[in-house]
Amino acid sequence: MRKFRFLTPWIAGILLATGTSAFAKMLLVNGAGATFPYPIYSKWFSEYAKQDVSVNFNYQSIGSGGGIRQITAQTVDFGASDGPMTDEQLSTAPGKLLHFPTVLGGVVPIYNIPEVSEKLNFTQAALAGIFLGNITTWNNAEIAKANPGVSLPNKPILVVHRSDGSGTTYIWTDFLSSASPTWKAKVGKSTSVNWPVGLGGKGNEGVAGLVKQTPYSIGYAELGYATNNKILYGNVQNRAGQFVECTAQTITHAAASAKMPEDFRVSIVNSPGQDVYPVASFTWLLVYQQQTDRIKGEALIKFLRWMLTDGQKYTEPLGYAPLPQEVIRLEEEAIAQIQLP
Repeated sequence: MRKFRFLTPWIAGILLATGTSAFAKMLLVNGAGATFPYPIYSKWFSEYAKQDVSVNFNYQSIGSGGGIRQITAQTVDFGASDGPMTDEQLSTAPGKLLHFPTVLGGVVPIYNIPEVSEKLNFTQAALAGIFLGNITTWNNAEIAKANPGVSLPNKPILVVHRSDGSGTTYIWTDFLSSASPTWKAKVGKSTSVNWPVGLGGKGNEGVAGLVKQTPYSIGYAELGYATNNKILYGNVQNRAGQFVECTAQTITHAAASAKMPEDFRVSIVNSPGQDVYPVASFTWLLVYQQQTDRIKGEALIKFLRWMLTDGQKYTEPLGYAPLPQEVIRLEEEAIAQIQLP
């Protein structure tokens, strides 16, 4: 017969105290911001925890606008944004903020047309017209001419956009501003804009969810949210006139011609080239140059170095593209700018 031994209250108390002490020693590093890179960030933080059990990264996917506000207010240890901070935003921060590109990603037009199972082609004029509210039905000539042989229904288009401050919105409106002088003049580019038409969903997941459940709708989302939710997404016409599918390779091509400035704040939408996906972008972590906590600062530096090396191998399976080697080299140099107390 097996004998069961019970811990005395004294021994149990020692073990509980030891466990509590070990738990208390784990460093918690808090971040918040973009939903666009949330799938890869979740993967990174999970994998990094296996490499360094002494630190736990807690990331809240609240949108780029929220990430910028929180890092500016210093309520988090790092922020995240798909749109680089403006000079005005940087000027309101209590210290110098550094931008570190993490991955490349693409934003795709997602749609739900019950009668259509094909991958549609979208001209730049069509996308601008739809989101301006000038193209209102799916069988409009601007859409039809790019999709010969596809039977498009005479149904009204319901536009879905982000309701929160969003780096994905920044990328999308940056592209529309590049594609359409009318959009640039009337709406412009920002993490949050006054939308001419449509209804809003919170986060990439909110837009993807609304489009998936709403017939004849169109929205925009990071590629991974489209593939993970099994939502149709279209090819987009680039500057060379080609209709290009969003893939890791075509996103990488978009970065090939980019001239990276010292602060890494750059747009790569509508980059030149035949095989370039035109709605692509870097996404950034936002870190104060002057850290206030030495231990957390050291943890951030270690993570950034891991992200630029081992972390990049996790990008493509999740629908992102790895950073170009030249960008990695420049970032490794820039990490030296982070100052510890």
